[in-house]
Amino acid sequence: MKVSFELKPGTDVRYQGRAFVVHQLLDYNRVLVKDSESGELRSVSPSVLSPPEPEAGSGSSVELELISDEDWNVAQERMAVIRPLLENDWRSVVDVQQAAKEAGVNQATIYRWIQRYEVTGRASSLVPVRRGPKPGGVRIPDEVEEVIQATIEERYLSKQRPKIQVVCQEVIRRCKTAGLKPPHPNTVRNRIRTITDRRKMERRLGRRTARERYEPTQGQFPDAQWPLHTVQIDHTPVDLIIVDDDERKPIGRPSLTLAMDVFSRMVTGFSVSLEAPGSLPVGLALAHSILPKDGWMLERGIDGEWPVWGLPGTVHADNAKEFRGDMLKRACSDYGIDLHWRPVAHPNFGGHVERLLGTFNAEIHNLPGTTFSNIEERMNYDSSGMAAFTLSEFEVWIATYITQIYHQTVHSALGVSPLKKWEEGILGTDHQVGRGLPARVRDEERLKIDFLPWEERTVQRHGVVLDHVAYYADVLRPWVHATDPNGSGKKRKFLIRRDPRDISVVYFFDPQHERYFDLPYRNTSHPKISLWELREAQRRLRQEGRDAQDEDAIFEAHERLRKIEDEASRQTARARRQAQRRKNNKQVARTSYGSHPEASPLDSHDDDGWGDIDPYDDVEV
Repeated sequence: MKVSFELKPGTDVRYQGRAFVVHQLLDYNRVLVKDSESGELRSVSPSVLSPPEPEAGSGSSVELELISDEDWNVAQERMAVIRPLLENDWRSVVDVQQAAKEAGVNQATIYRWIQRYEVTGRASSLVPVRRGPKPGGVRIPDEVEEVIQATIEERYLSKQRPKIQVVCQEVIRRCKTAGLKPPHPNTVRNRIRTITDRRKMERRLGRRTARERYEPTQGQFPDAQWPLHTVQIDHTPVDLIIVDDDERKPIGRPSLTLAMDVFSRMVTGFSVSLEAPGSLPVGLALAHSILPKDGWMLERGIDGEWPVWGLPGTVHADNAKEFRGDMLKRACSDYGIDLHWRPVAHPNFGGHVERLLGTFNAEIHNLPGTTFSNIEERMNYDSSGMAAFTLSEFEVWIATYITQIYHQTVHSALGVSPLKKWEEGILGTDHQVGRGLPARVRDEERLKIDFLPWEERTVQRHGVVLDHVAYYADVLRPWVHATDPNGSGKKRKFLIRRDPRDISVVYFFDPQHERYFDLPYRNTSHPKISLWELREAQRRLRQEGRDAQDEDAIFEAHERLRKIEDEASRQTARARRQAQRRKNNKQVARTSYGSHPEASPLDSHDDDGWGDIDPYDDVEV
């Protein structure tokens, strides 16, 4: 199943649980859809539309972190071979033959790679397939595959536009002539189904017709030719002291991670955090950038429009370690995002987003509690004494400033506001064709998970154990004491992801269902805590000479620390900051990243923990 779906005329979608078809794009924030049964037309926001129900048997690509480095490199090499063919709307059998010759494989293999990629849209679909019979599955011989693909290229994609039935009959005829066993007609139909609409139009009606329908707007920026062509991302400490929610006393400066579309200068997403810059804030900002914002703004009571979503073509980032982590690189690559880092000694490479961060900090200097840019500016101003914003209030202020002021103000380099430039890039102008609405991600919860830190664990009778804390749900039953499928005789390890801000639930990737499931605490009486709180409790137990691997002792120590922090929060900013971080972690939206299996307590747990890390360490493995 492809990772995204486009909102263009003729696309099947779902709205309020019913089947609709996109009828017309009204503007960048409204779509006219037609009820498939009644024919009724409705004008709706694109954010409320979801993809049609997946076809039976449509799967997803393999989980990223389960792919070995060797297999991942092979997938990238294959992607490099077929990329020119995917981008060539005029590709012919000769082009495929030449690519096969250069890659040292046969022609059918190239066609197979193209088909696998076009079904999912993810590079991970190109990892080597470990041969083994699939239940009910039969592999098409290479010679037959070549006949199918050649017939599609020569007959189906011709200007005569024959019916699919005619193409199927022609494939059968050619196979019989060559002494080959003909494939089932459904096999030919499945191959045709992967062909993009643009490629069909290119081959049948000509490049000019297809370009007028699909070509993106060409903008004035050589490195950003249309909306989401290039997104820059960076972060900075905010020149503002914030306060805790309870006593509204100062707790320190947050950090801001910001993503910006270079073509229109629209902010595509952001995250604010009390933590030091790391992979988590970057992942949160990218997920916020890619997903629609309507529900997010409604939850925070923000009045305004933010019609930005979709996968960027390229992300430009700083060379800092949080942008170079393996998790981020693989996630971007798998979703088709080119991740580029700023060249060393080239400070202007990320100038657009850096200037925007500077603009935001300049506006923040007008807020109570600002630290200004330096001591000279601050002079005798009491930043801590004047501090007034909590972290959540500052997040709302940032989003309000972005949507109601920055996006609406004429940009000096554009001559129009970012929102207007975005609209021109989407809808087009009298002189340029727009790119249309960006494609929507099909599985939004899966995307959020793909940018979370991960680990591998075995499944024991009592569940899964991370940092000496046990998790369990019935979905684990088939995998208890499972052995490595490669025949090593060792216990099989499974992928586990978790949000460090709230470790009361982790996410288990089931390799059979190819999806994530929620795993709650085995002992559901434990409170929600963050990874940093867990580390601190374990550290306290070691200082006391007690067992830091005893789950009950860990949570007892955590409760003692909370009482100490609550008392100390009246006295020191550092303790208030710890208490506020705890509260922020408790407020993390508990929107399910997977399913919610019922917890089932069991009777024992293993010693299966992670090593110690400091509270501000990057938790990415």
